[in-house]
Amino acid sequence: MLRRSVDDIIQLIGKGERFEAVADDYSFTLKIEDYVPYVCGAVHDGHQFRKSLWENCLHTEFDRWYEEDPCTKQMVQNFPILIAGCDSRFEYDLNREPETAVFDTAWGKQLWKNPLPTQEKELSLTKHAGFYQVVQALIAKLEMDFGKVLVFDMHSYNWKRWEREVPVWNLGTTNIDMNRFGNLVESWRGKLESIELPNGITNNAKINDTFYGKGYFLKYITQNFENTLVLATEISKIYCDELSGVIFPEVVRAVEEQLKKLIPEMVREFEAAEL
Repeated sequence: MLRRSVDDIIQLIGKGERFEAVADDYSFTLKIEDYVPYVCGAVHDGHQFRKSLWENCLHTEFDRWYEEDPCTKQMVQNFPILIAGCDSRFEYDLNREPETAVFDTAWGKQLWKNPLPTQEKELSLTKHAGFYQVVQALIAKLEMDFGKVLVFDMHSYNWKRWEREVPVWNLGTTNIDMNRFGNLVESWRGKLESIELPNGITNNAKINDTFYGKGYFLKYITQNFENTLVLATEISKIYCDELSGVIFPEVVRAVEEQLKKLIPEMVREFEAAEL
C-alpha cells in the first residue's frame, strides 16, 4: 500500500494506474486492482479519532463505535475498487454535507466539553474535502471509461434501538430516480434477501423502512454524475452485539462470502439494463 497525497491519488486515477493507497493524512484508503464499472464504498467504517480531540470529547470510545459502521469495509474487501473512511464520523462525517459534517451534538448528546476551535474544524473539513475530490476523480474516470457506474454504498445500523421489528437489510432510495432505476433497486433488494445467515438469524430486506438514502455520499455522486447509480445498502448490526462491541466473525464472513457472488450478478444486470 502506498501513502499518497490527494493530488497524487487523483493523478494516478487519471493515468489509469492500478494501486492501493492511504491518504497521506491517513483519513481514507482507496484500492484499485482493476478499472471496472462499479465501486464499493464504506464511508463509516473508520474508528480513528485524532489525539487533539480526545480530552475535549464527552463521548466514550464505545459511544463512538456504537454509531460507526464496523466491518462494512471487510464485507466488500474482495472487490476491485474499494474506497473507505479511516476516521470516525465523530471527527467528521463523510456522509454529511460539509456544513454539517462536524458535529456539535451527536444522537442527542453534547459532543464537546468546550466549543471546538476553528482550526480543529478546518482540519476535519480539509479531510472531508480531500475524500470528495478523489470520489469526483474516480467516478468521472469510470463514467468516461464505461459510460455508467454502479456504487455499493455500504452501511450498518443499530437495530436494538428500534421499538419495532426492522429488516436485516434496508435500501434507501429518496435520492434515486426510481422511474429509471427502480427495477435494479428491487433486484438488489431480492439478492440481499437471499443471503443465508448463521446462528438462526432470519434474513429479510426492505426499501425505505428504516433509512431513506439521504446521505451525502449518495447525493454527491448522484448530483454530479447522471449515469451512476448508488445503492445505499444498510445492514442491521446482526453481525455483532451492538451493546457490548463484540463482533460475530462467522456472520461477517457469511455476508462477505455471499456478496462475492451477488455483487457481480448485480453488476451484470446493471450493465445489461437500458437506462
